[in-house]
Amino acid sequence: MNQYETVFILTPVLSDDQMKEAVNKFKGVLTEMGAEIINEENWGLKKLAYPIEKKSTGFYVLIEFKTAPENVKVLETAYRRDERVLRYLTVKMEKYAAAYAEKRRNNQKED
Repeated sequence: MNQYETVFILTPVLSDDQMKEAVNKFKGVLTEMGAEIINEENWGLKKLAYPIEKKSTGFYVLIEFKTAPENVKVLETAYRRDERVLRYLTVKMEKYAAAYAEKRRNNQKED
């Protein structure tokens, strides 16, 4: 099992409940495949660098998880099929990136 980090941007026209439901949907996709969710961060509504589908803001969400490599394709297919997702990016974390992410999480808990 590899460690991955995925960031996706949801359309800004969603209500708070709709946004949480979308995040839970993608977390459900991961847990159904046996993935272990390590961390979830809601970065909130942020301005986009350039307009996407005539929208200048979006809800950013980060999820760190461990899963088998073939399960990432299933997750990204779920992103593509959901019209609420403007953009997404999933990266495999190397051991140094995973160590840095854990250190960053621990620093946030102390604040």
